[in-house]
Amino acid sequence: MYSNKEYLKHSLLFIVTFVCTTLAGGEWLFGRSILSDEMPLTWDYFVQSMAFSIPFVGILLIHELGHLFTSIHHKVKSSLPFFIPFWLGFLGAPSIGTMGAIIKMKDFVSSRKKFFDIGVAGPLAGFIIAFGVLVYGFQNLPDADFIYEIHPEYLDPDYSLEESGGVNIQLGYNLLFYGMQELLADPDKMPDMSEVIHYPYLFAGYLALFFTALNLLPIGQLDGGHVVFGLFPKHHRKISLSFYTVFLFFAGLGMVNPYEGTSYLIFALPLYVIFIYICFRKSSLKNQTKWTLTLSIVTLQYVLLYFYPHLEGYSGWLFFAFILGRLIGIEHPPVRDGKPINPPRKVLAWLAIIIFILCFTPQPFQIA
Repeated sequence: MYSNKEYLKHSLLFIVTFVCTTLAGGEWLFGRSILSDEMPLTWDYFVQSMAFSIPFVGILLIHELGHLFTSIHHKVKSSLPFFIPFWLGFLGAPSIGTMGAIIKMKDFVSSRKKFFDIGVAGPLAGFIIAFGVLVYGFQNLPDADFIYEIHPEYLDPDYSLEESGGVNIQLGYNLLFYGMQELLADPDKMPDMSEVIHYPYLFAGYLALFFTALNLLPIGQLDGGHVVFGLFPKHHRKISLSFYTVFLFFAGLGMVNPYEGTSYLIFALPLYVIFIYICFRKSSLKNQTKWTLTLSIVTLQYVLLYFYPHLEGYSGWLFFAFILGRLIGIEHPPVRDGKPINPPRKVLAWLAIIIFILCFTPQPFQIA
């Protein structure tokens, strides 16, 4: 089914991604770059760092295999999983070692049922493994003084993160992570959300929930878009467009600041308006409608910030919103067989929607 060249290419990408995530995991686990004299790259360092890369890459792999095996079951030709390595440790910058993984459909998907099955299989498979990793992580937390092995400076009563010039990465809560923490974790051992990055199973599970929610956004041709297309075929376009508009609105909330100076209003604000318009540019909406949506979003953001200046969305979503609008698309391709999905699949669809609600984190990474 696949050539030796394809197996070799995809295997090499997987191996490189695994090495990159292991190196990145070590930097999170030990709180130091491998470029520093304090943390030389040794085999022992690499093995310990696998406590992050094995569960994290394993979850991504199970997710993509869910898509792959389901596409094979439905005789829809697809690529092997493409793993995307992305490590910035050589620059001394934080990263997680990868930008995720994808598979590419090579055949026309002829029915709503096939789209739904292939789309929902990945997130459900990955979520099950992520849930298990988090259960293990919460129930096997190290002693509370573990954090002082990584940050001995915390023992200094005069220590201040701001004065030291350090970087603080605060993870945001989602409903599932918070609920599992309250039910499973020993409160005396549970770290602050700014320290979870040093706990490999918790951090790997947290990232897996983040990617699961990202894939289950009910927009376009994302996995969540396929779910909505199966569940509400006649309303998919409206649901996708509405959710994308709200997503874009929240992402940019705070970018339009009425209390900035005149230079901002003259230069930055028009650029932001153009950016929002470009995000809608690829949709099949009439041009007038695109401009109406764009100006409505910016105007409402401006008015809200005028009365509530401390409101803040999450600008980190803007890049993903751009990718959705320009590359992935916010509309779903048509199918020849438009028969409704059966009741068991509808149950899975609602389960996927519940998982999205539980996993979505409005502000996942706050860096100070």
